[in-house]
Formats: sequence, C-alpha cells, structure tokens
Amino acid sequence: MTIQLDPTATDGIAAERPRVTGAEAAAYLGPSLEGSPDETLMLRVREGDRDAFRLIVSRHIDRIVGLARRVVGHAEAEDIAQDVFLKLWARRDRWAPGTGSFRTWLYRVAMNQCIDRTRRKATVPIEEAPDTPDDAKGPLEICEERESAPRLRQALRQLPLRQRMAITLYYHNDLTAAEVAVIMDSKVNAVESLLKRGRQKLRELLGQTND
Repeated sequence: MTIQLDPTATDGIAAERPRVTGAEAAAYLGPSLEGSPDETLMLRVREGDRDAFRLIVSRHIDRIVGLARRVVGHAEAEDIAQDVFLKLWARRDRWAPGTGSFRTWLYRVAMNQCIDRTRRKATVPIEEAPDTPDDAKGPLEICEERESAPRLRQALRQLPLRQRMAITLYYHNDLTAAEVAVIMDSKVNAVESLLKRGRQKLRELLGQTND
C-alpha cells in the first residue's frame, strides 16, 4: 500500500500540541534509524522526517489492516489503514514522550476511523449489568482446538461493534484491558464486561456452526 505524504487534517483525537524539550529529544534520538523504537521515530516524524514515517508505516500497517478487517470487514480495511497513517502524518505533533504509549495512541486513531465508517449504524452501549465469574475457555482457545479460524472471523463479525472492538484489541493485538480502555475511551470494568459478553457470544456462535 502506498501512503501519500500530503494528507489533510480530519477529525480524530483532539489534543493541544505537546512541547518537547531538547533534553527529551536527545534522550530518545539515537544513531540508528532502523533499530529505533517507535517513540524515537515519532520524534523525528514530528519534525517532518519522511524516512522515519515510512518506517513507522512499515512496522504497523499489517496490524492496522488486520484490526480494521476484524472490526469493519475486508472491503474497507486498506482504506481505513491508509486514512490512519495519513492522519498520523497530518497530526504528528499530537504525540510526545511521556503522554502515553505510541501504539495505544495509534490504535485509538484506528478505532476512531473504524467508528467513523460505522456511524450510520445504531450505537451499541456498554452494558452496565454486573458480571459473574467466567472460567470457560476463551474464543481463541476454542478456535485452536477446533481449527476454525475462518469460522471465528465470521462469528466475530456478528458481534455488536463495541464487543468486536474490545475482542479484537485484546486478543489480536496483545493489549491489556487497561490499554483497551484507553483506546476505547472507557473504563476497565466496562471493557471487561464487553470481553466477557463477547466471549460468551462467540462460544454460542462457534457452537452453532460446529454442531
């Protein structure tokens, strides 16, 4: 996928421009661009370094496409991923060291793009009912045991949007419930509720498709 470097600003995560001191920059910037962490690259991207931007894209494009496919479907996933990285370039001054994980920030941009694509659908609220302990096997364990990855993906698409987002972020992107809560602008217990209900629904759907 080719990412053009002339994006226009669009709506997304609002924030005032963080200030980065010379000492912070010196602490993050190293001699090797290829082996630099994301935070180092983003400091260079903030200054308009296109090589650093291209490296960021190459590191994260596959995961963002995969995330979008699970949340909104295959057809729009690449367009969403391109929008995410165009927004990253256009709003590159919105992230700074010490303001949070770069990956969490990037995934939140991606989730906002996915939500934008589904705004015409009914909003799915987070259920507030208390949860009982859930000791049953998770959907990924079911998938591995039954070798039903395609069925799992199909079942995932049948979940309500916010359950689908939580399951995708938590299981497919190695994020904690706390990180998912930040990305979804929610509370940890609400995310845990979404994960529990999503797991239960996936077990039902996988059971139906394998009976």
